[in-house]
Amino acid sequence: MIERNFVDNIQNALREHWDRPCFSNFEEDTYSYKEIAASILAFHEVYKKSGLKKGDKVAVCGKNSVNWVKVYLATVTYGAVIVPVMPDFNAEDITNIINHSDSKFFFAPESMWKDLDFEKLSGLMAGLEVDSYKLLHKRGDIAQTLIEDGKKDLAARLKSELKPEDITFDKVDNAELAAILYTSGTTGFSKGVMLNHNCLIANVDYAQKSIGLKAGDPIVSFLPVAHCFGGAFEFLFPFLTGCHISFLSKRVAPQIIMKAFQTIHPRLILSVPLVIEKVYHKQLKPILNKWFANIPGIKQILGKIMCKKLTESFGGNFIAIVIGGAAFNPEVEAFLKRVGFRFTVGYGMTECGPLISYSPWDQYRGGSAGKLMFHLEGKIDSPDPQNELGEIMVKGENVMLGYYKNEEATREVLSEDGWLRTGDMGVMDADQHIYIKGRCKNMLLSPAGQNIYPEELEAKLNNYGIITEALVLDREHKVVGLVYLDQEYIKEKGLDEAGIKAELEEVRKDINRILPSYSQILYLEPHAEEFIKTPTMKIRRFNYK
Repeated sequence: MIERNFVDNIQNALREHWDRPCFSNFEEDTYSYKEIAASILAFHEVYKKSGLKKGDKVAVCGKNSVNWVKVYLATVTYGAVIVPVMPDFNAEDITNIINHSDSKFFFAPESMWKDLDFEKLSGLMAGLEVDSYKLLHKRGDIAQTLIEDGKKDLAARLKSELKPEDITFDKVDNAELAAILYTSGTTGFSKGVMLNHNCLIANVDYAQKSIGLKAGDPIVSFLPVAHCFGGAFEFLFPFLTGCHISFLSKRVAPQIIMKAFQTIHPRLILSVPLVIEKVYHKQLKPILNKWFANIPGIKQILGKIMCKKLTESFGGNFIAIVIGGAAFNPEVEAFLKRVGFRFTVGYGMTECGPLISYSPWDQYRGGSAGKLMFHLEGKIDSPDPQNELGEIMVKGENVMLGYYKNEEATREVLSEDGWLRTGDMGVMDADQHIYIKGRCKNMLLSPAGQNIYPEELEAKLNNYGIITEALVLDREHKVVGLVYLDQEYIKEKGLDEAGIKAELEEVRKDINRILPSYSQILYLEPHAEEFIKTPTMKIRRFNYK
Protein backbone atom coordinates (compact mmCIF):
# COMPACT_ATOMS: atom_id res chain seq x y z
CA MET A 1 0.00 0.00 0.00
CA ILE A 2 1.08 3.60 -0.67
CA GLU A 3 2.10 5.33 2.58
CA ARG A 4 0.10 8.44 1.66
CA ASN A 5 -3.58 8.13 2.55
CA PHE A 6 -6.00 9.41 -0.11
CA VAL A 7 -8.58 10.96 2.23
CA ASP A 8 -5.85 12.46 4.45
CA ASN A 9 -4.37 14.09 1.35
CA ILE A 10 -7.72 15.65 0.45
CA GLN A 11 -8.05 16.95 4.01
CA ASN A 12 -4.51 18.35 3.96
CA ALA A 13 -4.96 20.02 0.56
CA LEU A 14 -8.08 21.82 1.79
CA ARG A 15 -6.29 23.02 4.93
CA GLU A 16 -3.02 24.00 3.26
CA HIS A 17 -4.54 25.93 0.35
CA TRP A 18 -7.45 27.37 2.34
CA ASP A 19 -7.67 30.81 0.75
CA ARG A 20 -6.44 29.89 -2.73
CA PRO A 21 -8.86 29.69 -5.64
CA CYS A 22 -9.80 26.05 -6.16
CA PHE A 23 -12.55 25.48 -8.73
CA SER A 24 -14.33 27.65 -11.29
CA ASN A 25 -16.84 27.05 -14.00
CA PHE A 26 -15.20 28.87 -16.91
CA GLU A 27 -16.20 32.56 -16.96
CA GLU A 28 -18.34 32.08 -13.85
CA ASP A 29 -17.85 32.18 -10.07
CA THR A 30 -14.68 30.92 -8.41
CA TYR A 31 -14.70 28.83 -5.21
CA SER A 32 -11.82 28.78 -2.76
CA TYR A 33 -10.49 25.65 -1.07
CA LYS A 34 -12.27 26.92 2.07
CA GLU A 35 -15.62 27.03 0.29
CA ILE A 36 -15.10 23.54 -1.15
CA ALA A 37 -14.26 22.29 2.35
CA ALA A 38 -17.50 23.77 3.67
CA SER A 39 -19.49 22.10 0.91
CA ILE A 40 -17.93 18.75 1.73
CA LEU A 41 -18.89 19.06 5.40
CA ALA A 42 -22.43 20.03 4.44
CA PHE A 43 -22.71 17.00 2.17
CA HIS A 44 -21.48 14.76 4.96
CA GLU A 45 -24.25 16.10 7.16
CA VAL A 46 -26.87 15.44 4.48
CA TYR A 47 -25.54 11.93 3.84
CA LYS A 48 -25.59 11.16 7.56
CA LYS A 49 -29.12 12.48 8.08
CA SER A 50 -30.30 10.53 5.03
CA GLY A 51 -28.99 7.25 6.38
CA LEU A 52 -26.24 6.80 3.81
CA LYS A 53 -23.63 4.38 5.16
CA LYS A 54 -19.92 4.09 4.54
CA GLY A 55 -19.43 1.82 1.55
CA ASP A 56 -22.76 2.83 -0.02
CA LYS A 57 -22.65 3.96 -3.64
CA VAL A 58 -23.31 7.50 -4.91
CA ALA A 59 -23.58 8.01 -8.68
CA VAL A 60 -22.99 11.33 -10.43
CA CYS A 61 -23.51 12.26 -14.07
CA GLY A 62 -23.19 15.44 -16.08
CA LYS A 63 -20.70 17.70 -17.80
CA ASN A 64 -17.61 18.88 -15.94
CA SER A 65 -18.59 21.37 -13.24
CA VAL A 66 -17.82 22.56 -9.73
CA ASN A 67 -20.98 20.86 -8.45
CA TRP A 68 -19.94 17.56 -10.03
CA VAL A 69 -16.55 17.47 -8.29
CA LYS A 70 -18.08 18.56 -4.96
CA VAL A 71 -20.20 15.40 -5.05
CA TYR A 72 -17.12 13.32 -5.84
CA LEU A 73 -14.97 14.76 -3.03
CA ALA A 74 -17.78 14.66 -0.47
CA THR A 75 -18.54 11.04 -1.30
CA VAL A 76 -15.01 9.60 -1.10
CA THR A 77 -14.16 11.56 2.07
CA TYR A 78 -17.36 10.28 3.69
CA GLY A 79 -16.19 6.72 3.04
CA ALA A 80 -18.86 6.05 0.43
CA VAL A 81 -18.11 4.89 -3.13
CA ILE A 82 -18.38 7.26 -6.08
CA VAL A 83 -19.86 5.96 -9.36
CA PRO A 84 -19.06 8.46 -12.15
CA VAL A 85 -21.40 8.07 -15.14
CA MET A 86 -20.52 9.41 -18.58
CA PRO A 87 -23.13 11.97 -19.73
CA ASP A 88 -23.34 10.49 -23.23
CA PHE A 89 -24.79 7.17 -22.03
CA ASN A 90 -28.42 6.63 -23.03
CA ALA A 91 -31.25 6.20 -20.50
CA GLU A 92 -31.19 2.40 -20.73
CA ASP A 93 -27.45 2.21 -20.05
CA ILE A 94 -27.74 4.67 -17.16
CA THR A 95 -30.56 2.63 -15.63
CA ASN A 96 -28.43 -0.51 -15.91
CA ILE A 97 -25.44 1.20 -14.31
CA ILE A 98 -27.40 2.68 -11.40
CA ASN A 99 -29.03 -0.67 -10.64
CA HIS A 100 -25.91 -2.78 -11.18
CA SER A 101 -23.79 -0.50 -8.97
CA ASP A 102 -26.39 -0.55 -6.15
CA SER A 103 -26.28 3.25 -6.02
CA LYS A 104 -28.28 4.96 -3.24
CA PHE A 105 -27.98 8.57 -4.47
CA PHE A 106 -27.88 9.72 -8.08
CA PHE A 107 -26.98 13.28 -9.14
CA ALA A 108 -27.76 14.03 -12.80
CA PRO A 109 -28.87 16.96 -15.01
CA GLU A 110 -32.61 17.64 -14.92
CA SER A 111 -32.79 17.08 -18.68
CA MET A 112 -31.50 13.55 -18.15
CA TRP A 113 -34.03 12.83 -15.42
CA LYS A 114 -36.80 13.49 -17.96
CA ASP A 115 -35.70 10.34 -19.82
CA LEU A 116 -35.33 8.17 -16.70
CA ASP A 117 -38.02 6.22 -14.88
CA PHE A 118 -37.33 6.54 -11.14
CA GLU A 119 -39.45 3.47 -10.45
CA LYS A 120 -37.00 1.37 -12.46
CA LEU A 121 -34.09 2.68 -10.37
CA SER A 122 -35.13 0.38 -7.59
CA GLY A 123 -32.24 0.84 -5.16
CA LEU A 124 -32.11 4.63 -5.10
CA MET A 125 -32.90 6.59 -1.95
CA ALA A 126 -32.75 9.91 -3.79
CA GLY A 127 -32.52 11.38 -7.27
CA LEU A 128 -31.08 14.89 -7.45
CA GLU A 129 -30.33 17.55 -10.02
CA VAL A 130 -26.53 17.90 -10.24
CA ASP A 131 -26.49 21.58 -11.21
CA SER A 132 -28.54 22.74 -8.20
CA TYR A 133 -28.72 19.73 -5.83
CA LYS A 134 -32.50 20.03 -6.01
CA LEU A 135 -34.24 16.87 -4.80
CA LEU A 136 -36.33 15.47 -7.68
CA HIS A 137 -37.17 11.97 -6.42
CA LYS A 138 -36.97 10.25 -3.07
CA ARG A 139 -37.72 7.08 -1.16
CA GLY A 140 -37.89 6.92 2.59
CA ASP A 141 -36.75 9.64 4.98
CA ILE A 142 -34.41 11.89 3.02
CA ALA A 143 -32.97 14.97 4.73
CA GLN A 144 -35.22 17.93 4.00
CA THR A 145 -32.23 20.23 3.67
CA LEU A 146 -31.90 18.94 0.11
CA ILE A 147 -35.28 20.47 -0.72
CA GLU A 148 -34.90 23.60 1.41
CA ASP A 149 -31.53 24.62 0.02
CA GLY A 150 -32.62 24.19 -3.60
CA LYS A 151 -30.25 26.15 -5.78
CA LYS A 152 -28.36 27.69 -2.85
CA ASP A 153 -24.88 26.47 -2.14
CA LEU A 154 -25.04 23.84 0.58
CA ALA A 155 -22.01 25.44 2.22
CA ALA A 156 -23.35 29.01 2.52
CA ARG A 157 -24.29 28.61 6.18
CA LEU A 158 -20.88 27.21 7.10
CA LYS A 159 -18.23 29.02 5.15
CA SER A 160 -18.07 32.27 7.14
CA GLU A 161 -17.03 30.78 10.49
CA LEU A 162 -15.15 27.71 9.25
CA LYS A 163 -11.44 27.30 10.10
CA PRO A 164 -8.83 24.94 8.57
CA GLU A 165 -8.58 22.90 11.76
CA ASP A 166 -12.33 22.16 11.51
CA ILE A 167 -11.65 19.99 8.46
CA THR A 168 -11.18 16.56 9.97
CA PHE A 169 -12.43 13.54 8.05
CA ASP A 170 -12.87 10.05 9.44
CA LYS A 171 -10.03 7.72 8.49
CA VAL A 172 -10.63 5.64 5.36
CA ASP A 173 -8.05 2.95 4.68
CA ASN A 174 -6.41 2.98 1.24
CA ALA A 175 -7.53 -0.63 0.76
CA GLU A 176 -11.21 0.45 0.76
CA LEU A 177 -13.17 0.73 -2.47
CA ALA A 178 -13.28 4.36 -3.67
CA ALA A 179 -14.86 4.30 -7.13
CA ILE A 180 -16.62 2.10 -9.67
CA LEU A 181 -16.06 3.27 -13.22
CA TYR A 182 -18.28 2.01 -16.01
CA THR A 183 -16.15 2.77 -19.04
CA SER A 184 -17.84 3.05 -22.40
CA GLY A 185 -15.12 0.84 -23.86
CA THR A 186 -15.03 -0.40 -27.45
CA THR A 187 -16.57 -3.87 -27.23
CA GLY A 188 -20.10 -3.52 -25.94
CA PHE A 189 -21.70 -2.82 -22.58
CA SER A 190 -18.93 -2.05 -20.15
CA LYS A 191 -18.00 -3.57 -16.82
CA GLY A 192 -17.71 -1.76 -13.51
CA VAL A 193 -14.01 -1.25 -12.75
CA MET A 194 -13.38 -1.21 -8.98
CA LEU A 195 -10.64 1.22 -7.92
CA ASN A 196 -9.59 1.51 -4.30
CA HIS A 197 -8.22 4.60 -2.54
CA ASN A 198 -4.70 3.23 -3.03
CA CYS A 199 -5.10 3.26 -6.82
CA LEU A 200 -6.19 6.90 -6.83
CA ILE A 201 -3.43 8.17 -4.55
CA ALA A 202 -0.82 6.12 -6.47
CA ASN A 203 -1.73 7.98 -9.67
CA VAL A 204 -1.58 11.33 -7.88
CA ASP A 205 1.69 10.45 -6.14
CA TYR A 206 3.33 9.52 -9.44
CA ALA A 207 2.07 12.68 -11.15
CA GLN A 208 3.26 14.97 -8.37
CA LYS A 209 6.74 13.43 -8.57
CA SER A 210 6.90 13.41 -12.38
CA ILE A 211 5.00 16.48 -13.61
CA GLY A 212 6.03 19.89 -12.32
CA LEU A 213 2.74 21.45 -11.29
CA LYS A 214 2.83 23.86 -8.34
CA ALA A 215 0.21 25.33 -6.02
CA GLY A 216 -1.67 28.14 -7.73
CA ASP A 217 -1.04 26.85 -11.27
CA PRO A 218 -4.05 27.28 -13.59
CA ILE A 219 -5.65 24.22 -15.21
CA VAL A 220 -8.41 23.87 -17.82
CA SER A 221 -10.57 20.77 -17.39
CA PHE A 222 -12.29 19.81 -20.63
CA LEU A 223 -11.83 16.03 -20.86
CA PRO A 224 -14.68 14.25 -19.03
CA VAL A 225 -13.88 14.04 -15.30
CA ALA A 226 -16.17 10.98 -15.26
CA HIS A 227 -13.49 9.23 -17.32
CA CYS A 228 -10.35 8.21 -15.44
CA PHE A 229 -7.92 10.14 -17.73
CA GLY A 230 -9.54 13.52 -17.14
CA GLY A 231 -10.56 12.59 -13.60
CA ALA A 232 -7.01 11.78 -12.49
CA PHE A 233 -5.02 14.48 -14.27
CA GLU A 234 -7.38 17.42 -14.78
CA PHE A 235 -9.02 17.06 -11.38
CA LEU A 236 -7.49 14.95 -8.59
CA PHE A 237 -3.79 15.57 -9.27
CA PRO A 238 -4.05 19.37 -9.69
CA PHE A 239 -6.59 19.66 -6.83
CA LEU A 240 -4.30 17.84 -4.38
CA THR A 241 -1.42 20.05 -5.59
CA GLY A 242 -3.29 23.28 -4.81
CA CYS A 243 -4.02 24.34 -8.39
CA HIS A 244 -6.92 26.44 -9.66
CA ILE A 245 -9.06 24.31 -11.98
CA SER A 246 -11.49 25.85 -14.46
CA PHE A 247 -14.16 23.49 -15.80
CA LEU A 248 -15.61 23.89 -19.27
CA SER A 249 -19.17 23.14 -18.22
CA LYS A 250 -21.00 23.93 -21.41
CA ARG A 251 -20.65 22.28 -24.81
CA VAL A 252 -16.94 21.65 -25.31
CA ALA A 253 -16.53 23.02 -28.83
CA PRO A 254 -12.99 23.57 -30.20
CA GLN A 255 -13.41 27.35 -30.24
CA ILE A 256 -14.43 27.37 -26.56
CA ILE A 257 -11.46 25.21 -25.60
CA MET A 258 -9.04 27.48 -27.46
CA LYS A 259 -10.63 30.56 -25.90
CA ALA A 260 -10.15 29.02 -22.46
CA PHE A 261 -6.48 28.31 -23.24
CA GLN A 262 -5.96 31.93 -24.28
CA THR A 263 -7.73 33.25 -21.19
CA ILE A 264 -6.37 30.89 -18.53
CA HIS A 265 -2.93 29.92 -19.93
CA PRO A 266 -2.97 26.45 -18.33
CA ARG A 267 0.22 24.84 -17.02
CA LEU A 268 -0.73 21.32 -18.08
CA ILE A 269 -2.87 20.23 -20.99
CA LEU A 270 -4.28 16.78 -21.66
CA SER A 271 -5.39 15.82 -25.12
CA VAL A 272 -6.57 12.84 -27.07
CA PRO A 273 -4.65 12.26 -30.33
CA LEU A 274 -7.57 13.23 -32.58
CA VAL A 275 -7.45 16.89 -31.46
CA ILE A 276 -3.75 17.31 -32.27
CA GLU A 277 -4.01 15.26 -35.46
CA LYS A 278 -6.82 17.46 -36.78
CA VAL A 279 -4.76 20.61 -36.16
CA TYR A 280 -1.82 19.06 -38.03
CA HIS A 281 -3.77 17.76 -41.03
CA LYS A 282 -6.05 20.79 -41.37
CA GLN A 283 -3.73 23.69 -40.56
CA LEU A 284 -0.07 22.66 -40.62
CA LYS A 285 0.39 19.99 -43.29
CA PRO A 286 -1.19 22.01 -46.14
CA ILE A 287 1.35 24.79 -45.55
CA LEU A 288 4.27 22.34 -45.35
CA ASN A 289 3.19 20.72 -48.61
CA LYS A 290 3.11 23.94 -50.66
CA TRP A 291 5.66 24.12 -53.44
CA PHE A 292 7.95 26.61 -51.69
CA ALA A 293 8.17 24.33 -48.66
CA ASN A 294 10.31 21.94 -50.72
CA ILE A 295 13.17 24.43 -50.93
CA PRO A 296 16.07 23.20 -48.75
CA GLY A 297 15.88 24.61 -45.24
CA ILE A 298 12.43 26.18 -45.68
CA LYS A 299 10.54 23.28 -44.09
CA GLN A 300 12.73 23.50 -41.01
CA ILE A 301 12.16 27.24 -40.68
CA LEU A 302 8.42 26.82 -41.25
CA GLY A 303 8.34 24.03 -38.68
CA LYS A 304 9.86 26.26 -36.00
CA ILE A 305 7.41 29.05 -36.79
CA MET A 306 4.51 26.61 -36.65
CA CYS A 307 5.75 25.22 -33.33
CA LYS A 308 5.74 28.72 -31.85
CA LYS A 309 2.26 29.50 -33.15
CA LEU A 310 0.92 26.12 -32.03
CA THR A 311 2.39 26.67 -28.56
CA GLU A 312 0.75 30.12 -28.39
CA SER A 313 -2.60 28.70 -29.50
CA PHE A 314 -2.59 26.43 -26.43
CA GLY A 315 -1.95 29.39 -24.14
CA GLY A 316 1.86 29.37 -24.31
CA ASN A 317 2.29 28.53 -20.62
CA PHE A 318 2.17 24.74 -20.50
CA ILE A 319 4.81 22.40 -19.11
CA ALA A 320 3.71 19.83 -21.65
CA ILE A 321 0.75 18.54 -23.58
CA VAL A 322 0.13 14.95 -22.51
CA ILE A 323 -1.46 12.88 -25.26
CA GLY A 324 -3.21 9.65 -24.37
CA GLY A 325 -6.34 7.55 -24.66
CA ALA A 326 -5.71 6.18 -28.16
CA ALA A 327 -2.92 5.51 -30.66
CA PHE A 328 -1.06 8.62 -31.90
CA ASN A 329 -0.45 9.04 -35.62
CA PRO A 330 3.29 8.40 -36.29
CA GLU A 331 3.55 11.12 -38.95
CA VAL A 332 2.08 13.77 -36.65
CA GLU A 333 4.23 12.61 -33.74
CA ALA A 334 7.41 12.71 -35.82
CA PHE A 335 6.67 16.26 -37.03
CA LEU A 336 5.95 17.61 -33.55
CA LYS A 337 9.08 15.99 -32.14
CA ARG A 338 11.20 17.35 -34.99
CA VAL A 339 10.12 20.94 -34.40
CA GLY A 340 10.53 20.76 -30.60
CA PHE A 341 6.87 20.98 -29.56
CA ARG A 342 6.46 20.23 -25.83
CA PHE A 343 4.37 17.07 -25.96
CA THR A 344 4.57 13.57 -24.62
CA VAL A 345 2.54 10.40 -24.94
CA GLY A 346 1.21 8.44 -21.99
CA TYR A 347 -0.48 5.07 -21.78
CA GLY A 348 -3.11 3.82 -19.41
CA MET A 349 -6.42 2.12 -18.95
CA THR A 350 -9.33 2.47 -16.57
CA GLU A 351 -8.26 -0.72 -14.80
CA CYS A 352 -5.14 1.15 -13.59
CA GLY A 353 -6.96 4.37 -12.75
CA PRO A 354 -5.47 5.06 -15.43
CA LEU A 355 -1.70 5.44 -15.66
CA ILE A 356 0.66 2.69 -16.83
CA SER A 357 3.48 4.60 -18.52
CA TYR A 358 4.64 8.18 -19.03
CA SER A 359 7.80 10.19 -19.76
CA PRO A 360 8.42 13.95 -19.41
CA TRP A 361 8.38 15.60 -22.83
CA ASP A 362 12.15 16.12 -22.95
CA GLN A 363 12.77 12.43 -22.11
CA TYR A 364 10.09 11.01 -24.38
CA ARG A 365 11.25 8.41 -26.92
CA GLY A 366 9.49 8.67 -30.27
CA GLY A 367 7.10 5.85 -31.06
CA SER A 368 6.81 4.82 -27.43
CA ALA A 369 4.00 5.24 -24.92
CA GLY A 370 6.38 6.42 -22.22
CA LYS A 371 8.25 4.59 -19.48
CA LEU A 372 6.54 2.22 -17.04
CA MET A 373 5.48 4.18 -13.95
CA PHE A 374 7.39 3.38 -10.76
CA HIS A 375 4.34 2.08 -8.87
CA LEU A 376 4.01 -0.82 -11.33
CA GLU A 377 5.89 -3.88 -12.50
CA GLY A 378 5.51 -4.75 -16.16
CA LYS A 379 6.22 -7.62 -18.50
CA ILE A 380 5.50 -8.73 -22.05
CA ASP A 381 3.94 -12.13 -22.55
CA SER A 382 6.43 -13.28 -25.20
CA PRO A 383 9.72 -15.24 -25.35
CA ASP A 384 11.66 -12.07 -26.32
CA PRO A 385 9.94 -9.04 -24.68
CA GLN A 386 12.22 -6.48 -26.33
CA ASN A 387 11.76 -7.72 -29.87
CA GLU A 388 8.84 -10.13 -30.08
CA LEU A 389 5.31 -8.84 -29.62
CA GLY A 390 3.24 -10.07 -26.72
CA GLU A 391 0.46 -8.91 -24.46
CA ILE A 392 1.45 -6.13 -22.05
CA MET A 393 0.92 -7.17 -18.41
CA VAL A 394 1.23 -5.04 -15.28
CA LYS A 395 1.11 -5.53 -11.53
CA GLY A 396 1.26 -3.05 -8.66
CA GLU A 397 -0.23 -0.32 -6.53
CA ASN A 398 -2.75 1.12 -8.96
CA VAL A 399 -4.19 -2.05 -10.50
CA MET A 400 -7.94 -2.44 -10.02
CA LEU A 401 -9.55 -4.73 -7.45
CA GLY A 402 -11.61 -6.35 -10.20
CA TYR A 403 -14.94 -5.90 -11.99
CA TYR A 404 -17.90 -5.23 -9.72
CA LYS A 405 -20.11 -8.31 -9.28
CA ASN A 406 -18.37 -10.03 -12.19
CA GLU A 407 -15.88 -12.62 -10.96
CA GLU A 408 -15.71 -14.41 -14.30
CA ALA A 409 -14.64 -11.29 -16.18
CA THR A 410 -12.17 -10.48 -13.41
CA ARG A 411 -10.53 -13.90 -13.65
CA GLU A 412 -10.12 -13.45 -17.41
CA VAL A 413 -7.81 -10.45 -17.00
CA LEU A 414 -6.49 -10.53 -13.43
CA SER A 415 -4.38 -13.45 -12.18
CA GLU A 416 -4.45 -14.66 -8.59
CA ASP A 417 -1.03 -13.11 -7.97
CA GLY A 418 -2.14 -9.71 -9.30
CA TRP A 419 -0.98 -9.57 -12.91
CA LEU A 420 -3.37 -7.60 -15.14
CA ARG A 421 -3.66 -8.50 -18.81
CA THR A 422 -4.06 -5.14 -20.56
CA GLY A 423 -5.32 -6.52 -23.88
CA ASP A 424 -2.65 -4.47 -25.70
CA MET A 425 0.13 -5.96 -27.80
CA GLY A 426 3.59 -4.47 -27.58
CA VAL A 427 7.24 -4.71 -26.62
CA MET A 428 9.24 -3.12 -23.78
CA ASP A 429 12.86 -2.06 -24.08
CA ALA A 430 15.60 -2.51 -21.49
CA ASP A 431 14.74 0.88 -19.93
CA GLN A 432 11.07 -0.09 -19.58
CA HIS A 433 9.75 2.13 -22.35
CA ILE A 434 6.59 0.57 -23.79
CA TYR A 435 5.88 0.37 -27.52
CA ILE A 436 2.29 -0.54 -28.40
CA LYS A 437 1.32 -2.24 -31.63
CA GLY A 438 -2.45 -2.49 -31.15
CA ARG A 439 -5.25 -4.18 -29.26
CA CYS A 440 -5.21 -7.98 -29.10
CA LYS A 441 -8.92 -8.16 -29.86
CA ASN A 442 -8.56 -5.83 -32.88
CA MET A 443 -5.83 -7.89 -34.52
CA LEU A 444 -6.78 -9.46 -37.85
CA LEU A 445 -5.40 -12.71 -39.21
CA SER A 446 -4.52 -13.11 -42.86
CA PRO A 447 -5.55 -16.39 -44.58
CA ALA A 448 -1.93 -17.54 -44.13
CA GLY A 449 -1.97 -16.70 -40.41
CA GLN A 450 0.03 -13.44 -40.41
CA ASN A 451 -0.96 -10.78 -37.85
CA ILE A 452 -2.47 -7.56 -39.22
CA TYR A 453 -2.84 -4.59 -36.87
CA PRO A 454 -5.66 -2.35 -38.18
CA GLU A 455 -4.45 0.65 -36.14
CA GLU A 456 -1.28 0.80 -38.28
CA LEU A 457 -3.24 0.84 -41.53
CA GLU A 458 -5.70 3.40 -40.17
CA ALA A 459 -2.86 5.75 -39.21
CA LYS A 460 -1.57 5.62 -42.78
CA LEU A 461 -5.01 6.22 -44.30
CA ASN A 462 -5.66 9.16 -41.97
CA ASN A 463 -2.69 11.02 -43.50
CA TYR A 464 -4.56 11.56 -46.78
CA GLY A 465 -6.46 14.81 -47.19
CA ILE A 466 -9.68 13.25 -48.44
CA ILE A 467 -9.98 11.04 -45.34
CA THR A 468 -11.01 12.40 -41.95
CA GLU A 469 -10.86 9.03 -40.22
CA ALA A 470 -10.63 5.38 -41.20
CA LEU A 471 -11.68 2.02 -39.80
CA VAL A 472 -10.02 -1.14 -41.12
CA LEU A 473 -12.03 -4.37 -40.96
CA ASP A 474 -11.94 -8.00 -42.00
CA ARG A 475 -14.71 -8.91 -44.42
CA GLU A 476 -14.73 -12.50 -45.60
CA HIS A 477 -10.98 -12.75 -44.84
CA LYS A 478 -10.22 -9.63 -46.88
CA VAL A 479 -8.88 -6.34 -45.51
CA VAL A 480 -11.20 -3.42 -46.27
CA GLY A 481 -11.38 0.16 -45.08
CA LEU A 482 -14.39 2.24 -44.09
CA VAL A 483 -13.55 5.93 -44.49
CA TYR A 484 -15.34 9.04 -43.30
CA LEU A 485 -14.55 11.69 -45.90
CA ASP A 486 -13.46 15.29 -45.39
CA GLN A 487 -16.26 17.34 -46.91
CA GLU A 488 -14.22 20.56 -46.93
CA TYR A 489 -11.51 18.84 -48.95
CA ILE A 490 -14.06 17.45 -51.42
CA LYS A 491 -15.65 20.88 -51.86
CA GLU A 492 -12.29 22.61 -52.26
CA LYS A 493 -11.20 20.08 -54.91
CA GLY A 494 -14.59 20.14 -56.64
CA LEU A 495 -14.90 16.35 -56.56
CA ASP A 496 -18.07 14.67 -57.75
CA GLU A 497 -18.98 11.05 -56.97
CA ALA A 498 -16.73 9.74 -59.74
CA GLY A 499 -13.89 12.00 -58.62
CA ILE A 500 -14.20 10.78 -55.02
CA LYS A 501 -14.15 7.17 -56.19
CA ALA A 502 -11.07 7.80 -58.33
CA GLU A 503 -9.16 9.56 -55.54
CA LEU A 504 -9.96 6.83 -53.02
CA GLU A 505 -8.66 4.26 -55.49
CA GLU A 506 -5.41 6.24 -55.82
CA VAL A 507 -5.13 6.32 -52.02
CA ARG A 508 -5.67 2.54 -51.87
CA LYS A 509 -3.00 1.88 -54.50
CA ASP A 510 -0.58 4.26 -52.83
CA ILE A 511 -1.04 2.59 -49.44
CA ASN A 512 -0.73 -0.91 -50.87
CA ARG A 513 2.66 -0.06 -52.41
CA ILE A 514 4.15 0.08 -48.92
CA LEU A 515 2.13 -2.72 -47.29
CA PRO A 516 3.07 -6.42 -47.18
CA SER A 517 1.08 -8.54 -49.60
CA TYR A 518 -0.91 -10.20 -46.79
CA SER A 519 -2.29 -6.88 -45.49
CA GLN A 520 -3.22 -5.27 -48.81
CA ILE A 521 -6.47 -3.28 -48.71
CA LEU A 522 -9.09 -4.68 -51.10
CA TYR A 523 -11.25 -1.55 -51.26
CA LEU A 524 -12.13 1.69 -49.47
CA GLU A 525 -15.80 2.27 -48.73
CA PRO A 526 -17.09 5.78 -47.86
CA HIS A 527 -18.98 5.91 -44.56
CA ALA A 528 -21.83 8.41 -44.41
CA GLU A 529 -21.20 9.81 -40.93
CA GLU A 530 -18.53 10.19 -38.30
CA PHE A 531 -17.77 6.96 -36.44
CA ILE A 532 -19.17 6.47 -32.94
CA LYS A 533 -16.41 6.96 -30.37
CA THR A 534 -15.49 6.41 -26.75
CA PRO A 535 -14.70 9.37 -24.43
CA THR A 536 -11.02 9.11 -25.41
CA MET A 537 -12.01 9.24 -29.09
CA LYS A 538 -11.33 5.60 -29.96
CA ILE A 539 -13.79 4.24 -32.52
CA ARG A 540 -16.28 1.79 -31.05
CA ARG A 541 -15.39 -1.02 -33.39
CA PHE A 542 -18.12 -3.37 -32.26
CA ASN A 543 -20.66 -1.05 -33.95
CA TYR A 544 -19.23 -1.81 -37.39
CA LYS A 545 -18.86 -4.89 -39.57
